[in-house]
Parts: sequence; structure tokens; C-alpha cells
Amino acid sequence: MKLCDFVVQAAVNPDIPVGSKESAIRSMVASLRDSGSIKAADEDGIVAAILKREELGSTGIGRGVAVPHTKHPSVDTLIAAIGVSKNGVDFASLDGDPVYVMFLLVSPPDRPGDHLRGLENISRHLRNDKFCRFLRQSKTAQDIWELLQEADNNEI
Repeated sequence: MKLCDFVVQAAVNPDIPVGSKESAIRSMVASLRDSGSIKAADEDGIVAAILKREELGSTGIGRGVAVPHTKHPSVDTLIAAIGVSKNGVDFASLDGDPVYVMFLLVSPPDRPGDHLRGLENISRHLRNDKFCRFLRQSKTAQDIWELLQEADNNEI
């Protein structure tokens, strides 16, 4: 499974101008709606499910990255949005630092294997300091998309 298989290209935002966890999550879910990947009627339910997951423990995994995620019956396949914050978001991360790079993942409840493979794929790439640095330095959604393609081809 490659990042470009499930990241929605139209839901890549190189500059999320928000400062709170909830507003960042809402912004990324809205980008999935705007891309046509989810229906507007499902948007609030997906946000609520992600926020409920956050109550179990922050998905801010440290080193400036977070992977908020949920399973939701409104999607038929694994999808993801990417948000980069230039100023950082207080995500109650494990290390207490702000989050700059966020991958938001939504998968169907009946495909737990896909959900886990998506999380593993994202986590593997986010452990690469160069990948994270390049993500944070990206100026456009196209820059981020090209970086994902390079990561998928093990060029980073």
C-alpha cells in the first residue's frame, strides 16, 4: 500500500491556518468533503468520531506529527487528508510539543486491515526526519503530492 493510494490529492493543505486540535481536524475533514470524498451530511459525524478517538489518547505521536484517525460507515475505502501548520497546533502530543504535520485517516469499519496498513505506512514515513522536514517546508499542495510520490518510490 502506497501513500498515494489513499491520500486524497485534493485534500492536501500545505498551510492550515488554525491553532487548535479541533479546528485542524475540522479543516482536514472539510477538505475531504470539498474533494468529494465524503458527503457533507457525514462531515460532523466523522469529526465527532475523530474527536472521540482523541479522548482515548492524543494521536499527536511526537516530533511535530499527528495521525488523527477513525473508522466510519460513510466511507467505502481508506482515505486520508494531509494538513501542514506553519505555526503549529496544540495537539496534546505525547512529547508536549506543537504539531506541524497531520495525516487524517478515515476507513470503513469492515476493513480493519486497511486501517492498520494505512496507519503503519504513514507512521513509517513519519519516522523519516527528512520526509517530515520536507513536508514542513512544502509551499504548495503539489509539492506535498510530489513528496508523497517520492516516498512511495523510496526516493527519500
